Amino acid sequence: MYKIFITNDIAPEAKQLLEKNFEIHVEPNMTEEELCKVIGNYDALITRSQTKVTRKVIDAARRLKVIGRAGVGVDGIDIPAATARGIIVVNTPEANTIAAAEHTIALMLGMTRQIPQAHQSIMEGRWDRKSFMGIQLLNKTVGIIGVGRVGSNVAKRLQAFDMNTIGYDPYIPEERGRQLGVKLVDLDTLLAQSDYITLHVPLTEETRSMIGSDEIGKMKNGVRIVNACRGAVIDVQALAESLRTGKVASAGIDVFPEEPLKPENNPFLAMKNVCLTPHLGASTREAQVGVAVDVAAGVAAALRGEPVATAVNASPITKHTLSVIKPYFDLCERMGNMGIYLAEGRISQITVEYTGELIKTETAPLTTAVVKGMLSPILQETVNYVNAPGIAERRHMDIREIKGGKDPYFSTAVTVTIHTDQGTHTITGVLFDGKEARIVRIDGYRVDLTPKGYFLLAPHEDKPGMIGQMATILGEAGININGMQVGQTTTEGTNMMAVALEKDIPNDVLLKLKSIHGILDIKVIHCEHQ
Repeated sequence: MYKIFITNDIAPEAKQLLEKNFEIHVEPNMTEEELCKVIGNYDALITRSQTKVTRKVIDAARRLKVIGRAGVGVDGIDIPAATARGIIVVNTPEANTIAAAEHTIALMLGMTRQIPQAHQSIMEGRWDRKSFMGIQLLNKTVGIIGVGRVGSNVAKRLQAFDMNTIGYDPYIPEERGRQLGVKLVDLDTLLAQSDYITLHVPLTEETRSMIGSDEIGKMKNGVRIVNACRGAVIDVQALAESLRTGKVASAGIDVFPEEPLKPENNPFLAMKNVCLTPHLGASTREAQVGVAVDVAAGVAAALRGEPVATAVNASPITKHTLSVIKPYFDLCERMGNMGIYLAEGRISQITVEYTGELIKTETAPLTTAVVKGMLSPILQETVNYVNAPGIAERRHMDIREIKGGKDPYFSTAVTVTIHTDQGTHTITGVLFDGKEARIVRIDGYRVDLTPKGYFLLAPHEDKPGMIGQMATILGEAGININGMQVGQTTTEGTNMMAVALEKDIPNDVLLKLKSIHGILDIKVIHCEHQ
């Protein structure tokens, strides 16, 4: 049974989901050294933002297959180190989206109407209305940096306040911006035109300190800034100075470069034009249950060897794309598995051709499934959706995709072609009724095989008695034949025999089969999901 280590307590609903099939252990507030001592005994790790999964921790994790982050930010996890080890890193980008968007609005309203300060004045026995004059959001321009899940939800809500929404996001097309009602502009234009600026980007090398003194200098005088994404995307010292001078009228900040924020590191102490919260963006009951259940589901899927849509170090998959391609994962992996048994010589190139409904969708994850299936039987190391492309690259395999062709017999099909220094082999697979995987062609020979278990392929001379001799030897060895097909190959005077078997063929039986006069070759294929 797989063992899962959880460094911060999670919702009971998530624990119940995991306890059905896995052994779990919860130990909060562990230091790096303490975590290193125990992590070697576990197959999965689930963390929150408080726990840093460093290279040292990953090096100590001998069995680790997946790291689950219950939340969005993964800057506390050494992604390159995990990827190099083939460890899948999973986060939960959607479960706390609404909570983060709503908290952004709360910060914006709080700092605009000075609600925390007004509350405190009343609690101190004062009634000082004149000191807390605010402004309206109506007709103001808000610049949204990062128009993804959270940013787009913030835009939707601020449009209800009749705010003008503009955005900077180099990773979404103009059409998407129009759909959201957000005019996409470059960063300098956003800085110059915005009355409010709110940030919703991950922490990367590109976004670290993306708002500093130079960027603040390009903003309007009296601009208001909200940051509820990652603390290090803003130079807080530069922001604090601009708040003192009045260049920035006010700021709402939920996240900080170092957390928890200590008084000696807080540049905003004693300021009256800030609204600060201790990283509460995802702190709603609904969000906490959501991120816990989502990360549990992702970790469970990864341990079962299934693709995970929210794996941050594998090909990203949207929900819509996953709904289209999910039925094909098992077929593609088994086709890759078959390919390695068919191949002779050193593999130089693997080409995967998609037709039908797969033409218009993202198929990179399916191609990875083919590579995973091909490499798993020949390598001692674990091969998964994270490390399969890298392993293929290190073995100098050229992986290619083709879309747009038409299969002569099937509306949607996947064809895998394996190029080696000894020749080329092709396998075509389809799904019947959207769920039943079948292999329909091997090297141009028409077959109808379920890609599971054991079967052999035997090209042979077209003459009487071949089937009988083959069946006799297998019967005497106690190997039951589950199915058999015979048909002509592309070479004149030869046929291909495809035989499905209930179990593997011992070497001595295989030698007897190969000794049958007229048998040109025999390939035994063990086709299983890895």
